[in-house]
Amino acid sequence: MKKNILLLVLFFFLFQQCDSKPVIPAEEEKPTENVIPDDSEEPGDTDESDDTGDAEEPEVPGVWASASEINARLGRGINIGNTYEAEQSWQSPFDPADLKRIADLGFTHVRLPIRWERGDRSLATSPYTITPAFLQVIQAAVDEALEQKLHIILNMHHHDALMANPTAEKARFLSQWEQIADHFREYPDSLLFEILNEPHDQLIPTLWNGYLSEALQVIRTTNPKRCVLIGTAEWGGVGGLPSLQIPDDPQLILTLHYYNPHTFTHQGASWSEGSDAWLGTQWHDTQFERQAVEQDFKAALRLSVEKQLPIHIGEFGAYSRADLDSRVRWTRFLARWFEQQGFSWAYWEWNSGFGIYNPQSGQYEERLVNALTSDPMTEPYEPDYVNLYSSNFANGQSDGWTLTNNDASAASTMAVANNKLTVTVTKPGTVDWHIQLIKAGMSIEKGKTYRVAFNASSPDSDERRITVDVSRNSDPWTGYGSQSVTIDKSHSAYNLLFTSAHTDSQARILFSLGNAGNTRVVMSDIKLMEVQY
Repeated sequence: MKKNILLLVLFFFLFQQCDSKPVIPAEEEKPTENVIPDDSEEPGDTDESDDTGDAEEPEVPGVWASASEINARLGRGINIGNTYEAEQSWQSPFDPADLKRIADLGFTHVRLPIRWERGDRSLATSPYTITPAFLQVIQAAVDEALEQKLHIILNMHHHDALMANPTAEKARFLSQWEQIADHFREYPDSLLFEILNEPHDQLIPTLWNGYLSEALQVIRTTNPKRCVLIGTAEWGGVGGLPSLQIPDDPQLILTLHYYNPHTFTHQGASWSEGSDAWLGTQWHDTQFERQAVEQDFKAALRLSVEKQLPIHIGEFGAYSRADLDSRVRWTRFLARWFEQQGFSWAYWEWNSGFGIYNPQSGQYEERLVNALTSDPMTEPYEPDYVNLYSSNFANGQSDGWTLTNNDASAASTMAVANNKLTVTVTKPGTVDWHIQLIKAGMSIEKGKTYRVAFNASSPDSDERRITVDVSRNSDPWTGYGSQSVTIDKSHSAYNLLFTSAHTDSQARILFSLGNAGNTRVVMSDIKLMEVQY
């Protein structure tokens, strides 16, 4: 009888185990790394009411949306900057309550920059182990974001050793992604990975294309369907697009950073050399300032359509030393314009030099919050223009424009006909300044704003990069304003707007045409104007 009872008990136990759901391991105690304790709930508080309105629940594991669907869900986001990507000397503490604040403002995702290579977080030598304690710190942030119904992007940020010596650091880079991907393999599709922030320095475009592809393969071993964001070399901006090779993978989102015009967004920034001279630069939201943005994104929009590749703006923001009116105008236009293009975006950043929230006072910069979340697109401002120079290419004359080939790897010729100047490149050189079209003798004054307007085309290419500058005409060639644009086969209008930090009666307008293949560039109607607000 005892034997029968024992068999019945054993049978009942096995039946219960087979019919039960998978057991979730007990959560480990999460160590803190500059984490502000979340005391928003009293012990024993069991109120589970949902006060987040109609926010969409994150997808459950096993349900994987397409990249375009996930990009639409990302919507508006913000970077938790100066926190986990910082060195210990300038790291801000992470406050889990910030994620609820962010969700309550109407944002739908956060980007969490992370410096994984820090010595207190991972080994610099094989096997390159990321400490379990730090993985738990990041997991706690991810869990809280998902709890607040926010999507979250984890990236690899400030991997300085990799930038300086890619070959020596490649194994560590791939090993760390193997560990990160494996740790979060069971998470839902509302968690995204971004392979590397702003590749630059020795991690040149050709190397980056290979490293990007290999890292993606490593991630796909454990996360075959997770959305992965890929960026461009040369600091992650639109200028790096021509060199980027897109892997054949349907779950990719292209991420781009945008800080143009740099002299406006980074004025007075201590880490940006010469930026004190830019103080006072304003952004007025004129039609031509807007057109400069549209010009910058022409290639990105074309690529997005051709490759069916969604676009995420991973960073954009204007530093707090710019005047607030200009910051609001710039931020509002970009946020609304990005949305019109179908881009998701993440503002840089939450609570530091670019931020919208002051953690000391607990107050928001309401005008910036509104610019990001609720202000509608406005009509552009219309200033007055005073013409200072207009090109004259009549009767085959060059009007004082000269063409220089500045390296043995560059060769080009110039011809003028039909009121247009054509540069024919036969050897492109290796950098853009190896071929330059120059007109000197321009007078500019410190503190005044100028517009260079011109028409341009390339009969041989629908994606031809050129750069227009106004600068000093002798060593040290000080730059006063610069803009890179992508021209195509249609002869179209382009603009450079800048506020000069210098007075120069012999400044030059120059077009840098090198390092873009053996293609022709056609120019006409080049003008320099003073902008009067």
